[in-house]
Amino acid sequence: MIVKNFTDAIEELAPSYYAEDFDNTGLLIGEFTTEVTGVLVTLDTLETIVDEAIEKKCNLIISFHPIIFSGLKKLNRKNYVERVVHKAIKHDIAIYAMHTALDNVYNGVNGMMCKKLGLLNTSILIPKSKTIKKLTTYVPKANAEVVRHALFEAGGGNIGNYNYCSFNINGTGTFNGNEYSNPSIGTPGVTQFEEEVQINMTFSSHLESSLLKALFKSHPYEEVAYEIETLENLDQHRGIGMVGEFEIAKTAEEALRHVKSVFKTKTIRHSQFISKDIKRVAVLGGSGAFAIDRAKAAKADLYITADLKYHDFYRAENSIILADIGHYESEQYTKDLIHAYLTKKFANFALVLSNNNTNPIQYF
Repeated sequence: MIVKNFTDAIEELAPSYYAEDFDNTGLLIGEFTTEVTGVLVTLDTLETIVDEAIEKKCNLIISFHPIIFSGLKKLNRKNYVERVVHKAIKHDIAIYAMHTALDNVYNGVNGMMCKKLGLLNTSILIPKSKTIKKLTTYVPKANAEVVRHALFEAGGGNIGNYNYCSFNINGTGTFNGNEYSNPSIGTPGVTQFEEEVQINMTFSSHLESSLLKALFKSHPYEEVAYEIETLENLDQHRGIGMVGEFEIAKTAEEALRHVKSVFKTKTIRHSQFISKDIKRVAVLGGSGAFAIDRAKAAKADLYITADLKYHDFYRAENSIILADIGHYESEQYTKDLIHAYLTKKFANFALVLSNNNTNPIQYF
C-alpha cells in the first residue's frame, strides 16, 4: 500500500475540492508513492503525535487539522509548527490534513456531532452553492445505454438518496465531416442525419474530470458534442454545520446537561435560557460565530459551537441559546470518524487511533 491509496480513499469521503479557500488541506508533507508501514489518525499533529507515529512504526499521519496553515519561511525549530515539520521530514513521515473538506460533507464533523447527540431529521445548516454541475451530451440511439451507464459508473446522476438519475430526449442530430475527419458513422463530405438521444445528468463538481473521461471513452463519435454548466441549486449534501431535532424536547437544563455529558466538557459558556423547551438543535464544530444568524433562521432552539466572543452572546436576543462547548470538545470525535471509515476501507492494514489528547486548553 502506498500513500496515494489512503489519500484516494479519503478523497472519496471528503474531497479536498470542497475545502474552504482559506484552508490548507491534502498531503502537506511526503510523497504519494511512499510505501506505507502504518497509519496514525489524529485530530492535531503535534510533536507528541509524531513521536507516537515513530514509536508505533506509522509513516503516515492522517490529521483533521493542518499543521501547516500559513506560509513557512524557515525551518529552525523555533516554534511548534517548525518542530513538527522538521521531525516529520527527518523521519520520513507523511502528513495529510482534511479540515474543512470534512466539515463540508454530510457525514463529516457535524454529522458526527449530531450522531453523538442523538439528533434526528438532520440537514445541512449552510448548504454550499455552485457545487452541482449538469452535463448534456448527444449520443446515437444505439449507444445511449452504454454511454449513460459509463457516466453513472463515474459518479454522475446521484441526487440525494437516489442514483442513476438522468433525463433523456430523442431527436435528430446532423453533422458533415471534412476531408480530415474519420467519422464512426456516416461519410466525410456527406451530411449525416442520425437518430440521437440527448442525455442530461447532474454531478458533483469534483467529479468533472472523471465524468469527461468516461464520456470520451464510451462515446462512439470522433468529436463528442457536450455542454457543462454550473447550477445555482443549493447542495443539500455539502455545506457546513447541521441542524436536527431531539426525539423528545428537553428543558434548557436537561439539554445542556446532555451536551456536557456527550462532549465531556468541564464547562459550557452559554447565553441566557429562553422560555421554551429545546427541540431543534444546530451544531457547527470549531469556530462557529459566523453561523449564529443561520442557526436562528433555521429555527434552532439551541446552537452548539465554539470560540464565541463576548459580544457574540448578545446576538442570541432571547430567541436561541448559544452554547460554546470548546473547540477541541466540539471536534474530538472527528478522529474516531476518520479511523472507523479507513478501517472499513482497509480492514487488514495497521490503522492506529492516536491516544493523545491534543487539546491546548486546560481548565482550573
